[in-house]
Amino acid sequence: QVQLVESGGGLVQPGGSLRLSCAASGFTFSSYAMSWYRQAPGKERELVAGIISTGGSTNYADSVKGRFTISRDNAKSTVYLQMNSLKPEDTAVYYCNAGTFTPLGNWNDYWGQGTQVTVSS
Repeated sequence: QVQLVESGGGLVQPGGSLRLSCAASGFTFSSYAMSWYRQAPGKERELVAGIISTGGSTNYADSVKGRFTISRDNAKSTVYLQMNSLKPEDTAVYYCNAGTFTPLGNWNDYWGQGTQVTVSS
C-alpha cells in the first residue's frame, strides 16, 4: 500500500536547522511531484515547498524562501526539506504530499502522517 513516512522533526532553538525526510513506497515515486505542507495550531494547512518529478524545478512559499531547500532522491524514493535559520513562526506539523495527474486528468495525491517541528528557546 502507499506510504509516506516523515521523519526528522523535533525541538530546535531559533536560528537552528533541521532536515526533514519523507520516505515513499507503494507507488512510482519518480512520476510524482512532491511537496511539503505545514499546519500550525489554529491555522490552515499551507504549502511550504514543492518539487517536480524530475527535481528540475522547485517552488517555495515567500515566508521560507532563502531559508528552506526542497530536494529529492528518486533512487531512494525520498524527498527532503532542509530548514535553516528557523523561526518560532515555523512551528507546525509538517506533512509530505505526493501528487500527479491521472491519464484522465484528475489530480491524485497522497499524504504522510506529519512530523512536529517546534522552534523555541
